[in-house]
Amino acid sequence: MENKGKALGSELPAGFGRLFRDISMQVKDLSDDDRVWVKERTELLFGGDFVLSRSEVHDPHKLPGFIATEGRERIGLITYSIVGDTCEVVTVDALCQFIGVGTMLLEKVEQAAREEGCTKLWTITTNDRLDAQRFFQKRGFFISDIRLGTMTKIRLLKPSVPRIGDYGIPVRDELEFEKVLAPLPSS
Repeated sequence: MENKGKALGSELPAGFGRLFRDISMQVKDLSDDDRVWVKERTELLFGGDFVLSRSEVHDPHKLPGFIATEGRERIGLITYSIVGDTCEVVTVDALCQFIGVGTMLLEKVEQAAREEGCTKLWTITTNDRLDAQRFFQKRGFFISDIRLGTMTKIRLLKPSVPRIGDYGIPVRDELEFEKVLAPLPSS
């Protein structure tokens, strides 16, 4: 049978590719073997092996988290920190954007937070991270705080933080997002 220039699989019903990806993508707890990779990704994305939020230093490779895989390949990770009844999403890294990796990882953190009795999930991003802002708002988060000029102070502790970020936007401010978590149903 001749292909006649059609993409392989183009005769499949709409949404089939997403269904296949959902079946083949796995999310699991970070293992000790994954932690070296988490440290490498943190250094690559954040200019060092630690991140700062609300003036607190986090070592993502030491935090609880989840990793997304497709087959043997790592395609995303998320780390978090629970203090009292709040859960901070410390890092999210989807190597393949716009296919559900970040959503699956965030859902796992929400589930873990609710199981620990958390009532709020929160995270911080910078003013240039428009894709992150969109991602969190589409998943029920709202802007809870804006800290103008914070990145100047952060650069004193972490000079590797770039001055120009995504889309050529100067990196100046922090935006904090939060989401209220509904309690788990009683069993």
